[in-house]
Amino acid sequence: MEFKELKNKSAGELQKLLVDQRNNLRELKFKVASDQLKNVRTVRVARKIIARILFLLNQKKIAPIQNRPQDQAEAKSDK
Repeated sequence: MEFKELKNKSAGELQKLLVDQRNNLRELKFKVASDQLKNVRTVRVARKIIARILFLLNQKKIAPIQNRPQDQAEAKSDK
């Protein structure tokens, strides 16, 4: 899954996708352990997709904090 595609999804959609990808990774690891998976590179691809999703979720969480007015940010840091 491309980063561009993930970027346009909402936080809820990303959470669902994250659960699906983690389940997929777990299944891939079981297949590797039992020698059923021929292309072990798919494990690496799945891990990278999970990392991209987590990155975007963190960006969406941090963005509102960074975009708030400076005087409110200073008032909270003074407390």
